[in-house]
Amino acid sequence: MARRSVDEHAARIAALVAPALAGLGTELLPLAAARGRVLAEEVTSAVPLPPFRNSQMDGWAARAAEVADAPLLLPVAGVQAAGAATPRTLPPGAVLKVMTGAPLPDGADCVVPVEDAEAEGDSVRILRGRAPGEFVREAGSDLPAGAVLGPAGALLTPRRLAALAAGGVAEVPVRRRARVAVLTTGEEIVAPGRPLAFGQVYDANETALVALLQEAGADPLPPIRTPDDPAAFAAALDVAVRVADLVITSGGISHGDFEVVRQVLEPRGAEVVEIAMQPGGPQALASVGGTPVVGFPGNPVSTQVSFVVLLRPLLRAAAGLPPIDASIVPLGVALASPAGRRQWLRGRIETGRATPVGGPSSHLVATMADADVLLDVPADVERLEAGDPIAVLPL
Repeated sequence: MARRSVDEHAARIAALVAPALAGLGTELLPLAAARGRVLAEEVTSAVPLPPFRNSQMDGWAARAAEVADAPLLLPVAGVQAAGAATPRTLPPGAVLKVMTGAPLPDGADCVVPVEDAEAEGDSVRILRGRAPGEFVREAGSDLPAGAVLGPAGALLTPRRLAALAAGGVAEVPVRRRARVAVLTTGEEIVAPGRPLAFGQVYDANETALVALLQEAGADPLPPIRTPDDPAAFAAALDVAVRVADLVITSGGISHGDFEVVRQVLEPRGAEVVEIAMQPGGPQALASVGGTPVVGFPGNPVSTQVSFVVLLRPLLRAAAGLPPIDASIVPLGVALASPAGRRQWLRGRIETGRATPVGGPSSHLVATMADADVLLDVPADVERLEAGDPIAVLPL
């Protein structure tokens, strides 16, 4: 039986999960919880930035015309600290000591920095004059009131959050993230940190999928690990589909005797198929209680590659994050690839060339940690030479 192509299976996943991801809606978050989120609508500033004329320097507020003939001695009419609530007026022939960010008094049109003056009792000797506007921050010089602080679709970086805070914005409307349940399966997997019995391995897939979901702009729910027990997996699945927008499973979909995901999902109408992809051949799709379920193979590299190739683009688009696109670079070494399967080799970009890292086997999770791209070898290509162009997908 012919295997389904990677592109066809990716389209099947997109059709399955698109309705759930399209209906995520928006939510209102305080700024402190909004880093990395995406604005659902534009946000404007209620005040000009800065909201009033203020001093750019510690120094003396003055009239430029009165300090033009420096050096000269002028009386100090007082001190204006930042945050002072009472407006002041600069008397003629005097200066006012000001701190950085302090409101400028009416009548002042420049600031003489501290290094250009010397205090002498109740007066100050101005050593160098300043032109009108020097070291003065005009109200609205950064942004006028009512102007857009964050357009719809803007990623809320620390820089954007700082601008919103400066504009008096306390909470922002953001795209709601997809709530995704992760179910890992296998009698042999245990949580990291616990002792391993003979035949057991640590569960890398739970950690990988949670981290990949976070990176893709989704909100992973507390993951669930089940043994190869259909009743236990079915119970976990029934809980997951009630609370999640999307469920991801790992393992249990191949052709062995204990394929618990397959045993539970196929009677519920799931597609469990082989696709022309290495690693990541076994795949599953289902809708359970109206919630999409995407099943990945259990080998750790297969799980990660499947997520990056098949699901990451959909989640990033739903979150409003920019796509991570493949690029074409020359191959650093010759390589062979099995006919009929689109191979995703783990690799690195070094001196502008793509070089495989480790071997093609789907259990090589440690060497995958050293990769920064996937090398995309088409299914109809059996050999590439050094220098040939190859598509690489950033991890």
